[in-house]
Amino acid sequence: MTVAIILTSALLAMVTVLALALPAINSATVPFGVRVPSRYAADPVVVGQTRTYRKRVLASAVVVAAATAAVSAASGEALLLPLSVLVLVGTWYACFVLANHAIRAAKAAGGWFEGVRQATAADAGRGGGPPSEAGPEAQPERAPFPWPWLFPALAITAATLLIGVLRYPSMPGLLAVHYGADGMPDRLAAKSVGSAFSLVFVQCGLTALLAVVAAAVHRSRPDIDPAYPVSSARWHRRYTAQSVKALLGLVATIDLGMLFSSLLMWTGTVSTWAPLAVVLPVLAGVTVAAIVLARNNRVPDDGEPDTGLTHVDDDRFWRGGLVYVNRDDPALMVPRRFGLGWTLNFGNPGAAMFLVGVLAFIGLVISIVAALRLDG
Repeated sequence: MTVAIILTSALLAMVTVLALALPAINSATVPFGVRVPSRYAADPVVVGQTRTYRKRVLASAVVVAAATAAVSAASGEALLLPLSVLVLVGTWYACFVLANHAIRAAKAAGGWFEGVRQATAADAGRGGGPPSEAGPEAQPERAPFPWPWLFPALAITAATLLIGVLRYPSMPGLLAVHYGADGMPDRLAAKSVGSAFSLVFVQCGLTALLAVVAAAVHRSRPDIDPAYPVSSARWHRRYTAQSVKALLGLVATIDLGMLFSSLLMWTGTVSTWAPLAVVLPVLAGVTVAAIVLARNNRVPDDGEPDTGLTHVDDDRFWRGGLVYVNRDDPALMVPRRFGLGWTLNFGNPGAAMFLVGVLAFIGLVISIVAALRLDG
């Protein structure tokens, strides 16, 4: 229970800090997912909703933490602790939706886009694309995919396999294939190739899946600011490259956590602190990735003169400021409006195919692991 409390407290703190920081991290021209002209970025409604959002998030974090502590102490169920993180994320997005609706209403009532010159811009290459009223799409010159950043994950997976092969003869006859939140094994399986190497199969599948996601991010469409097209195109190339590297680094830390988990299973180690060896590498990877994305999530001021143009008002394509649905946009992935990273264009048929492929891939890995364990 102590380990679960420590990990849950760390996750709650991380989610709360990220939620409080996002309004300052995201672009000033899309407050809470609403596209606004730059002169309205500091409108009293936007400022007021930002302040109210942060108060709501902070109050929600206090209530969720207190309620979870009370219920867990009364019931003794450690499972309730991780669920509190999901509850906090849900309340966080509820706070976002309230702010999004309020700013949308003010924008519509005030006619914020009346008389504004709207345009789109494309990254035409390393020099940046010029703004265009018509918004023609240009094919940017892409940097090569950073394959060396995938090598640590592959090396850790290969090391896990090698260590397992070497230790297989001396493994216990019964392997702990699952641990509870208290660090004690709650499910055992007879030693077999399937049970012993189940996490290696998961490592291979997860590494391949996240490598595909990283490749999709690498090829994602940039969101170029027509007011500052050159600096914003330059920033997007740099941000994409750093994000892909952060994602591949996260893959390596997840694989490292599964290596430690495999070692616990193969050696028969039982300790209430054992889950820390599994979770801490993953938690560290998530933290580093979030910091990298947060520090570089806004276009820097490079002194480029303002063209006088602003983004096209495209709120109709963003359902609730979170879900992007645009059948006329060929892009599969686009930058998020609120939050870090990218999201799918659900108006692109490829998005459904991508999600089905991901779910099928996950199901296949789970089925193979379950079948191998049963055979053992």
